[in-house]
Amino acid sequence: QVQLVESGGGLVQAGGSLRLSCAASGIIFGISAMGWYRQAPGKQRELVATIAAGGTTTYEDFVKGRFIISRDNAKNTVYLEMNTLKPEDTAVYYCNAAYGIMNYWGRGTQVTVSS
Repeated sequence: QVQLVESGGGLVQAGGSLRLSCAASGIIFGISAMGWYRQAPGKQRELVATIAAGGTTTYEDFVKGRFIISRDNAKNTVYLEMNTLKPEDTAVYYCNAAYGIMNYWGRGTQVTVSS
């Protein structure tokens, strides 16, 4: 079992920044990759960024150049630094951990960007 707890969401004005954190606990040594997803009201959950165990990162086009995903292995924590935020970034952001054929999710943290 893997437990994921997100934090760092909040209300920010357009152009501002936030940093999300995802703390992992439990049986974490087998996690192959972690990622951030988001779900806006009335929309499907979508991938934002991923980071593999070896550190390789991927980003969806709509966040490239604005968001940075990173990890601190000593703290078992993954971060999502979000810069130049736009109102369309408003969503609940979820942390995901891939463990073998299993996927684990956190409860999410709300990010609201005002115009």
